[in-house]
Amino acid sequence: MKKNIFATFPSFEELVRKVNGLEIPDFRETNGHIHSPYSFSAFDKMETALIMAREENIAVLGINDFFVTDGYETFYNSCLRNNVFPLFNIEFVGLMKDEQKKGIRINDPNNPGRIYFCGKGLDYPFKSGLIEKLQINLVIREGQNQIKAMVNKLNDLIKNVNPALSLNYDNIRDRFAEEMVRERHLAKALRQLAVESYKTPEEQLIFIEGLYNGRKSKFGMDKKAQLENEIRANLLKSGGAAFVEETSKSFLPLKKIIRIIQNSGGIPCYPVLLDDPSGKCTEFESDREKLFGSLQSLGIGCIELIPGRNDHNVLKSFVEFFDEKGFIILFGTEHNTPELLPLTVTARGSQPVDDSLKKIAWEGACVIAAHQYLRSNGRQGYVRDDGTLSHDQKHELSKLGQCVIEYFLNRKHYESGN
Repeated sequence: MKKNIFATFPSFEELVRKVNGLEIPDFRETNGHIHSPYSFSAFDKMETALIMAREENIAVLGINDFFVTDGYETFYNSCLRNNVFPLFNIEFVGLMKDEQKKGIRINDPNNPGRIYFCGKGLDYPFKSGLIEKLQINLVIREGQNQIKAMVNKLNDLIKNVNPALSLNYDNIRDRFAEEMVRERHLAKALRQLAVESYKTPEEQLIFIEGLYNGRKSKFGMDKKAQLENEIRANLLKSGGAAFVEETSKSFLPLKKIIRIIQNSGGIPCYPVLLDDPSGKCTEFESDREKLFGSLQSLGIGCIELIPGRNDHNVLKSFVEFFDEKGFIILFGTEHNTPELLPLTVTARGSQPVDDSLKKIAWEGACVIAAHQYLRSNGRQGYVRDDGTLSHDQKHELSKLGQCVIEYFLNRKHYESGN
């Protein structure tokens, strides 16, 4: 089997010796969560994300697509070209049925019981057992059946406005997606259908508004990202004329998701939603002590935040609480909407994240780097063989991971014989 570059790195003692002469900063900029074109992404291609990371001096970047690891190789090769350390992650959408029955929202603000959940530091090259592959493929197939049904509903709407026009699932997948088609691809395809079918922006917008059941658009055709978000909200989300509800087969139970992640070499990680613009949290997250207890009981010792969603003061208090509890903490930007925003992590309103928080996120990224390094050399990482976590070794793993990252960033120096 093909090996990754970490398998060729020297021992920990040799890594320490080699990086000792370098000027190592207290922390570097990290972004542990971006989606790529292999799910849905603001990036037109993988290389765009890595060029942006290099230009923004981001040292560590994590791919984090829904359900698939198909983008790993392209991501890995682009990271090598741009000298950005890669984290190999994945994201699932699961269901906690007891919480759903009780009306408890977890980290989806609109759907009780639904949970987004990540795996961090999976093995690369990716490998999973046959059962895991079958389970993931079933979820993907159910999701694509839902999308196909939404295409049919969109076509019913389009027929009423212009019978000569229609959308086609295979065409959408070939033109706008690498593999899986998602709601956002449908919104993009619909906007593009208007552009390609009508000469003027006015005519294009009239066509789109004709699907809105009398509502006017708040955006012009020149506002591509905003218009696609509006199309999705008006037509494809719950209550929209083309909405199709997912079946229970579209979700895996959380414990099964955790098992798949561990069997694929990864670290289970809970993505925290935290406060919305009005300062409110979901029922599952509103009490941090209870949240800590819930995560601990599930064997989860890693959390991730998308600070752009959060007030900086709320973020800081929350992160410091879980840092004191010994959790691995990561930051990301997602980039799973049409807007091509910077990769540098900021809090709500583009407020810079303070250095103390960046250092915590850097230490978290270093633990994932150490985990990947150890796993690539056939050794136990942060997750022990029995599924328990090496909380007591977090500091040592962070030190190891820092050496791994610094060696990676300076590998051309060592390869030249220095």
